[in-house]
Amino acid sequence: MADQRRTWQRLMGPVWRRIRLLVSRGVLKLVDDSLKLQGVQVSLLGGEPAWAERFQEYGYTSHPHPGAEAIVAAVGGARAHLVALSVDDRRYRPKGLAAGEVCLYTDEGDEIRFKRGKIIAVKAGSKLEVTAPEAVFNCSTSVTLNTPKVIATGDIEAAGQVRDATGTMQGMRDTYNGHNHGGDSGGTTSTPNQEMG
Repeated sequence: MADQRRTWQRLMGPVWRRIRLLVSRGVLKLVDDSLKLQGVQVSLLGGEPAWAERFQEYGYTSHPHPGAEAIVAAVGGARAHLVALSVDDRRYRPKGLAAGEVCLYTDEGDEIRFKRGKIIAVKAGSKLEVTAPEAVFNCSTSVTLNTPKVIATGDIEAAGQVRDATGTMQGMRDTYNGHNHGGDSGGTTSTPNQEMG
C-alpha cells in the first residue's frame, strides 16, 4: 500500500505542481508600454520577479503604477510563459459606486462615471480637452454653462434669439436704435436708424 502511494505521488507530483502554478497572485514591479502587447514585470509569491504579457480588453488600455496587483496565469503550468489576466490597484479605485454603475478613473482623481438614472459624469482635475473638426451636442431641453467666463476665439452664430438677464438682443437693439442724444450745438441728434439710412 505504501509503495502504491509513493508511486502515485511520484507520478502525480509534477502534475499537481503545475496545477498549483497555473494561477498566481503578484505585485507589479515594472511596466513596458512600448510593446504591441504590454509587458509587466510581476513579483509572484515564492519566486523572483518575472515578465508577463498583459492581456487587456479591446478598445481599452491603461498603464498601471508599480505596486498594483495582478492575477497571473502560467500557460500550460510553465512559469516561462506567463500572462497577466487582470490588474487592479486598491490604492486608487473609487469606492461607493451604486449597483450597476461603471467608472473609468486615474490615480489623479479624474473620472468618467456612468451613473444610475442614465447620467454620465465627467470629472477632470485641471482641464477637459476635446479635439475634433466638429462637435455636435444634441440636447432636447438645454445646455447650461456654470462658469464665470465663456471665451470664443471665433465667430458666434445663433439661429434664434440671444438673451441676457434683461431681454433679447433684438430688444436691446430696438432700445438703442430708438433713442437720440443731445447735439453739441443745441437740439438733439436723430436716432441711429435715421443716421444710418
